[in-house]
Amino acid sequence: MDVGFIGLGRMGQAIAGRILDGGHDLIVYNRTRSKAGDLEQRGAKVAETIADACAGQEVVITMLTDDKALDEVAGGGLLEALPEGSIHVPMGTHSVTALAKLAAAHDAAGQVLVAAPVLGRPDAAAAGQLGVVPAGPADAIEKLAPLFDIIGRRTFVAGTNPAGAAAVKLANNMVLGCAIEAMAEGFALTRKFGVAPAVFNEVLTDGLFSAPAYKVYGGIISAGAYDQAGFTTLLGLKDSNLILAAGHAASVPLPSCNVYRDRLLGAVAHGDGERDWAVMARVQARASGLED
Repeated sequence: MDVGFIGLGRMGQAIAGRILDGGHDLIVYNRTRSKAGDLEQRGAKVAETIADACAGQEVVITMLTDDKALDEVAGGGLLEALPEGSIHVPMGTHSVTALAKLAAAHDAAGQVLVAAPVLGRPDAAAAGQLGVVPAGPADAIEKLAPLFDIIGRRTFVAGTNPAGAAAVKLANNMVLGCAIEAMAEGFALTRKFGVAPAVFNEVLTDGLFSAPAYKVYGGIISAGAYDQAGFTTLLGLKDSNLILAAGHAASVPLPSCNVYRDRLLGAVAHGDGERDWAVMARVQARASGLED
């Protein structure tokens, strides 16, 4: 399959690498060209413009930071150059309104939009262990299945409305953020009674909460290993705002989201924006009178 790929951050590079290793013809574009160097050495073509990455491609995948970047790429050559009938697959975390607007633009251009946000951190992406949540026309999702199988361990089809995929991704991130905030409170409470973080972490992850989310983030909190960010505080804050906006649009109250959003905002205020978003546990520790 001829695939264009735009956006080579940590997740983008890992996903693009999986596609390249799967034997597909890959052309990549990134605003900072140097980030394409490793993929170029492995056989990918490097486009000089967004339009060059889209022209003649059956599928173009974007892995972009936010709605602004997605809008800039769509208007900066993607919509103009993507062939009629070809598929655009935004895999980043975007708002429901941005995807609805983009779906209408692709429809007007005779193109297809399949939103397919992914679940997992960059290490899972490199290992092909992401969850993939596509939503869009059924025949387009079927055509994309070989790519999704390379990228992820499982595909969760979320219907025909691309905004539905965004809703699933945002809701999943909300539940995860709430879990991290709850762990942060538990670690702070037990520390106040002299319990070592490693002990409470073992209680969590070898008991009722023996699940990847608790094992990964419990380990990060226990060790205070916030500097190796798989998902930064700033990205978490961006997503929490998207979640609240989706809730507002659908008249769904999300009180728990407000709690962990404030923790993330506090972390940013303390200069921890580029640290792993589990650093909200440090904000909780400070609020509990603990020096972290």
